[in-house]
Order: sequence, then structure tokens, then C-alpha cells
Amino acid sequence: MQVTKNGNQSVIELTGRIDSGNAPVLEKELLEFLDAHREEEIVFDAERLSYISSAGLRVLMKVRKLKGGPITIINVTRDVYDIFETTGFTELFHVRKMYRSLSVDGLEVIGRGFYGTVYRIDAESIVKVYKGKDSIPIIENEKRMAQKAFLNGIPTAISYDIVKVGEDYGSVFELLNARTFHELWQTKELPLPELVAKYTGLLKTVHATSLEPGIFPSWRERFLEYLDVIAKHLTKKQFDGLHKLLTDMKEEQTVVHGDIQMKNVMMVDNEPMLIDIDTLGQGNPVFDLAGLYVAYQSFKEDEPGNSLSFFQMPDEEVDRLWHCIIEDYFDPGNEDERQRMINKIALTAAIRFLFLLETTDLKEGDLGRERIAHTVAHIEELLKTVTSLVI
Repeated sequence: MQVTKNGNQSVIELTGRIDSGNAPVLEKELLEFLDAHREEEIVFDAERLSYISSAGLRVLMKVRKLKGGPITIINVTRDVYDIFETTGFTELFHVRKMYRSLSVDGLEVIGRGFYGTVYRIDAESIVKVYKGKDSIPIIENEKRMAQKAFLNGIPTAISYDIVKVGEDYGSVFELLNARTFHELWQTKELPLPELVAKYTGLLKTVHATSLEPGIFPSWRERFLEYLDVIAKHLTKKQFDGLHKLLTDMKEEQTVVHGDIQMKNVMMVDNEPMLIDIDTLGQGNPVFDLAGLYVAYQSFKEDEPGNSLSFFQMPDEEVDRLWHCIIEDYFDPGNEDERQRMINKIALTAAIRFLFLLETTDLKEGDLGRERIAHTVAHIEELLKTVTSLVI
């Protein structure tokens, strides 16, 4: 038995085959070890375990019983994972698969976002690589959210694999000949009015989907949490005004993606499909449109040329896209009514942008301070006319 110490944790390596021939020996060694290390956390590393029989599984069950709760088993190969899953061990132990390695060297980049980069593996699959080696919980949560969304009729892609990419991790999607809407916009393969019509059609489909309460988190509650974080930048009158607007909103069960800008929408067989589901929630559509406003308007306000670095498109083209989306999303009507909607979106976006600035290094330097000051000024001005955030 090979054991590696990591503070108060002992990582026990399981190797080769564990069957009726050697399970008694393993059991004896394990029980002796546990008796001598009663207070330590036990983790099994199954990277070199090729097979485990029912006799071996019974040994692990004895360890679980002695420790009084679930045990973690890491780096489990696909074959051994199938055994754990078939026997129900994935319900009793914290079982983590061994992730296959994938190199993205030379792969086409089809999208870059705040949290990661999307690469095309081949004509049938893409991988989204998240920044940071601690992204596994984010990826697993997104996978669970996508499954819920899919089962509730929301057009979304579901990850079928998690891979290791250098020191980072990625989520693999099977999307036949998929292109992001952002890519289609960049290459002008579709006329802008046609592209926007398909995009806003998806927005309206998502925002027309109402679910049972509590299936996804509340975006209204998220914004109330945002408000607490940014309170340091606001006067009491500004804080109270925003707080009242949010608390006056009833809890709506409409689906809100949370980051539905065009980099997170794929065209698959001429049909739009969502990726990046980890931000999915429920609430008024204003929360989704506010996310678009932040992406397409807020960042470039104090940094001319920002659109060129993030979207690879000039500011004026991003402006054109934003106005096309708003004009197509809202039914044709008088300009005054549309402007009232935009003011609601802009005020909601100011809360979100100020939270983003406050919780990242974007607040640093002259640009960060200028963005914070301008965002607070927008809040002050918009609070004079906006009496409800509901759209």
C-alpha cells in the first residue's frame, strides 16, 4: 500500500487488480492503517487501479463504515468508474473520474470570454477551457444546470466530457458544424438583420419559458447581493432607491441565461443553441438584457477601442449590433417607450457592472476609478426617471 501524506490527509494509492485473491490482504493493511491514523482524512487514488471485484468493493465499504461517512476516490479510470456506477458506489462515495488530457495547440479559437476560451476540436465538437486549475466545480455545476435546462425545453448544449488542458480544465460539447453567433457576426456570413432576428428569436424563446419556482437561482436575489457589495460606492439615497426597485419586483419564474451575449450562443444546423449555462437563473428578462448592455455598452464607454480587443470589432459596429438587438427584441412602437425600456436596462446594468468592477482587478488604476465614478453617476441620473425595473 502506497500512502502519500498531505497535511491531515492521507492519499492511499490503489494499484493493479483487487479481487478475492488479494482483498483480505488489502483489508488487513487498511484496517491497521486506519487504526493508527484515526483522525486523518482518507482519500483513495485509483489512477493505477485496473479492476476491482465485489470482494474489493466490500473492503472499501468497511473503510466507509469505520470512517462514518463518504470517502473520496480520485483519478478513477473509465472502466473502474463503470464498476462503481453499476454497483451504486457513486452514490455512496465521492468518486472523481480521471480526466483525459487534451492539447489545444493549433486548434481554432472560436470564442474568448471573461472566464475562458472556446476551441474547435473538429467538425463535430468544441471545448471550452476555463481559466484556473480550480474550475472543476464550475464545470460540473454548468453540466448539471445544462441538463436541467435541456429537460425543461431550453435549447442548450450539454457537455459530455471534462478534459485536462495543461494546468486548466475544459468542458467538451458535441456540436455538429457549430459556429458562435459572434463568429457569424464577425465574418458577416449572415446579413446582420437575419442574424439578429435569429438571435432575438432565441432570447424571446428563453424569456417565454416559465418554470416551477426554485429550479434555478433567483436573479432578483443575486442583484440584491450585488447591491450589498457595491454599497460602499453609493450614497444612502442611491442605495435605498436601488433596493426599493429590486424589492418591488415580484419573483418571476422566467428563465434568465445571465450571459447571453453572442459568444455564448451557437448556430447548430441552422438552429441557435445556448452554451455557458452556469449563470442560468429565473427572473425578469431585464436581468438578461442588462448583461448584454454591460458586454456591448458599459466596457467601451471609458475605454475607446475596448470592443476591438474583446469582440475583435470596432466600437461603432458593436453599437450598431446593440441597437439592432433592442429594436428587434421590443415590438415596434414609439421611440419614447423604447427609451424607457433602455433606461431600465441601463440602470440594472449599472448595478451589475459596478459589482463586476468591485469584485475583480478591473477596479484598479485610473481606468477602474473612472469607470466606477461614471457608473455611479449613471445610477444617480437614471434614478430620477426609472420607477420600475420590470420589462
